Amino acid sequence: MAMKDPLARFGEVAQFTLASTDMTAGAPLAAAQFSGGAGGTDTSPHLSWSGFPPDTKSFAVTAYDPDAPTGSGFWHWAVFNVPASVTTLEAGAGSPGTGILPDGAITLPNELREPAFTGAAPPEGTGTHRYQFIVHAVDVPQLDIDSQSTPAVLGFNLHFHTLGRAVLEATAEYGGAAAG
Repeated sequence: MAMKDPLARFGEVAQFTLASTDMTAGAPLAAAQFSGGAGGTDTSPHLSWSGFPPDTKSFAVTAYDPDAPTGSGFWHWAVFNVPASVTTLEAGAGSPGTGILPDGAITLPNELREPAFTGAAPPEGTGTHRYQFIVHAVDVPQLDIDSQSTPAVLGFNLHFHTLGRAVLEATAEYGGAAAG
């Protein structure tokens, strides 16, 4: 299911399809996608995409909570230089040392300064949070970004190199891992 592009304000790009066996658009995240401290296992969800622009040279994958009470949101995961031949990431690809990510893919440190996927953990009293998983179709085989950069630096670079986007947005609330 195609979602509204939350980054459209930066310029319209082609939209393509993002699906998951672990998430449903608009529905609560499963317990596994919550952080360990919130009752989950910090397991990045399965993601699969199709219909991207034919001149795509690589992909980037981001997971972002715009509703975190920070004033700047919360980056849960940012991966780039995923080869154009890869159109699926299995669950757990965001865990370092699993070997699930393809060779050459780089995971940036998230808000916790860990080069990994960190699951949802909405603080009590902050309502429903949206978790935007976005696959970006990129016009170059590799982005030249320092592996210690922030996900915002990746986003800045993607602004100039994105051909298309696929969005899957799920939700979570405080205590939601117990319900997932």
